[in-house]
Amino acid sequence: MNCDLSLVEKNGEGSEMAKETEIYPTVEHIHHEEEEVSHRLISALIGGILVFNAFLASWIFPQRPEISGLSALIGAILLGLPIIKESLRGFYEGQLHMVQLASIAILACIALGDYKTAGVVAFIILLGHLLEHRTALGAREAIESLLRLTPPTAHLITPQGEKEVMVSELKPGDLIRVKPGENIPADGIIKKETTTINEASITGESLPVDKGPGDPVYEGTTNLTGAIIVEVTKVGKDTTLGKVKELILQAERTKIPIVSIIEKYFHWYIPVIIMVAGLILFFTKEANRAISALIVGAPCALLLATPTAIIAALSCAARAGIMIKDTLKIETGSQVNAVVFDKTGTLTTGELAVTGIHPVEEISPDRFLFYVASVEKHSQHPTAKAVRELARRARVKLVEPENFEEIGGKGVRGKVEGREVIVGRETWLEENGVKVSTKVKREKALSVLHVAIDKRYYGWLELEDQMRMEAKETTEILKKMGIKKLVMLTGDKREVAERVARESGFEEVVAECLPETKLDIVEKLKNEGYTLAVIGDGINDAPALAAGDVGIALGAMGSDVAISSASVALMSNDLRRVPYFLALARTSRGVIYQNLVLGGIFVIIGLFLSGAGFFSPIIAALYHELGSLIVIFNSARIIKFEL
Repeated sequence: MNCDLSLVEKNGEGSEMAKETEIYPTVEHIHHEEEEVSHRLISALIGGILVFNAFLASWIFPQRPEISGLSALIGAILLGLPIIKESLRGFYEGQLHMVQLASIAILACIALGDYKTAGVVAFIILLGHLLEHRTALGAREAIESLLRLTPPTAHLITPQGEKEVMVSELKPGDLIRVKPGENIPADGIIKKETTTINEASITGESLPVDKGPGDPVYEGTTNLTGAIIVEVTKVGKDTTLGKVKELILQAERTKIPIVSIIEKYFHWYIPVIIMVAGLILFFTKEANRAISALIVGAPCALLLATPTAIIAALSCAARAGIMIKDTLKIETGSQVNAVVFDKTGTLTTGELAVTGIHPVEEISPDRFLFYVASVEKHSQHPTAKAVRELARRARVKLVEPENFEEIGGKGVRGKVEGREVIVGRETWLEENGVKVSTKVKREKALSVLHVAIDKRYYGWLELEDQMRMEAKETTEILKKMGIKKLVMLTGDKREVAERVARESGFEEVVAECLPETKLDIVEKLKNEGYTLAVIGDGINDAPALAAGDVGIALGAMGSDVAISSASVALMSNDLRRVPYFLALARTSRGVIYQNLVLGGIFVIIGLFLSGAGFFSPIIAALYHELGSLIVIFNSARIIKFEL
């Protein structure tokens, strides 16, 4: 076993496997590594029993040292062989590994005839490394559990009937049946029936979502109630879950700067430790002190400091529906002191809603809504959809309009229960001989629909893009975190922009922005010295997202654009995931530096105590593994991070 970065970064093999398969590559890789750990654990236990037997034989047969010596030698060889084998492989490949220091120490004990010490040292180191490896795999498993969500088979509907097929056989356009309690095998659109879907595995949201015909469903989410017919739209690596898998693999392959620095100077470390051990032997003439120095000199804790924390952070983020494409952004995210939000589709839902109804006194609001929603019944314009949604919530029953006519950019016209209803812009009503009331307040609403019935003005409706409920809470959290500047960018007019900014807690707003204007503002803030996070939906703000130090895209589930345009993708539309990510990045960075300090201190103190004769090789081995385990368990705290 090895205690260098490869202990937790098995990326070479994992990435090759990712090219060969589409659904379960890294899961199979982890299973293989788990089996390897199990096999080595069995060997370690057998070797440990032989070494323990040697101590027992020394007590029972004190006059027959060859009995205990033989048992100890066999145990030491069995325990030390994996370590020595790994060490020789490193020498053969021209690579220096920390395990080579342990190999030298074990071989030195054997050469001196101290087989029991060699066996105990090898047992402690091997057992410790196996525990470290298993803990690291556990952190990766928390991420890879996402990839186990795809069922192996699906219920394919064919002209001949329904049959069970492997998920890998599905293709876009296929119809599949998903029964209650089953995970959805591919991205698709519901064609028949209604159900409730648990999307927590992808978005991190605990509340189930009601869905019916026309609604999208995603691979790996759970169908809770009704049996549904789904038309497959994406399979394999093209699904949302497939893209999440690629993000995970990509993130694990990247290294933050501190890791690159460690690797740069790593090849000097082993010769220095060997030289220190040689000096201890030269001045003290005691081989055990030099052997102890070799053991504690292996900086496993130092090398595990960063990758264990990064993997724990990736795991925690994945469970919260945050996909980090580049681990460099964990370090950058920890330094963010300014955040820029795009408004439309980010701070707002991007969907119009009716926020005010203003009928004339002669007609009740319900009757007024009845006429407007009925004439808009077949229009696909966003304003028409908002009106119909209000009518649905108000339980207003609609009728079929007669002589329906829709004029693009103006409005609609038709007859409802024999009365002519005109809905649309002020100019549209004036073209039809209707004078619009001067009482209309235009400055507040994003959009105004004017209504005329039988050539007479009957009132207006106000519509606007709805603010996300958590927008103000998000800005308050960011301010408490010490974010120095919060900026809202929007293409809306200044009056609307300033009102939204006030409601959501922004002190600075830039209105009437074009995409290139947003990019200029981001560059300006960066030039002023801010470390900048840019939040958007990845649609009309992709250049700004890419220009920010950290680009965070909302609503990445089902959106290829959002996933590709940002360095961090939030699978849900919950804005509170933004401060969560920034806080997680800060915590992770703090843990990394704690680990590095702990690892460095452990090595320095260990070398001093070994040189002074306070450590025997066995105590040195225990001390060495203690440092590694402290670092691993310190990193594991990140997995349970809560804001």
